[in-house]
Amino acid sequence: MEARQQGLLETQPLQEVDEDMVAEVDLSNSVSDEEREEMQVELDKLEEEISTLRQVLAAKEKHHAELKQKLGVNPLSEFRQNFNKSWHEMQTSTAYKKTQETLSTAGQKASAAFSNVGTAISRKFGDMRNSSSFKSFEEKVESTVSTLKSKVGVPSNSGGSFEEVLSSTAHASAQDTPASATRLIESSEQQCQNTDSF
Repeated sequence: MEARQQGLLETQPLQEVDEDMVAEVDLSNSVSDEEREEMQVELDKLEEEISTLRQVLAAKEKHHAELKQKLGVNPLSEFRQNFNKSWHEMQTSTAYKKTQETLSTAGQKASAAFSNVGTAISRKFGDMRNSSSFKSFEEKVESTVSTLKSKVGVPSNSGGSFEEVLSSTAHASAQDTPASATRLIESSEQQCQNTDSF
């Protein structure tokens, strides 16, 4: 039995003699004339059915194309639909969800980092405002405002913003003497410039 199985599993290619033997075998003798006619009739029927099916398929494809045209479905809209479907499938995939979660986490961490940077900057500005340099600048501005108030005739404790003092100074000087107002404004500007270089 092993000898027969080895014969079936031979790996050697067919020899010319083997090919000639196969060519000489006459299969027509093993089929009777009646069987031959039946097979021929069946073959003709199959060919006719195949032809009919091709015609039906062509008609259905034509009808399919007409319906798509009436519905306004063109290749671009089909592409859009396919793209939207693929996009939806991708968004529902596990890999997309994991990537989205990772990016969301990274965004939250970046937001926290920016918040920390903002807090550090705010703290630094607060420290700078409390520094001696800033206090010196603030004192110079206050002294300039006091000087302007005294020259205009506004009491020192009356308050008011720097802009209000400047506008009242300009208004009062315009009524008194234009030359003295110009000198006053120039001197206050000069003091502000000196403190700006700080």
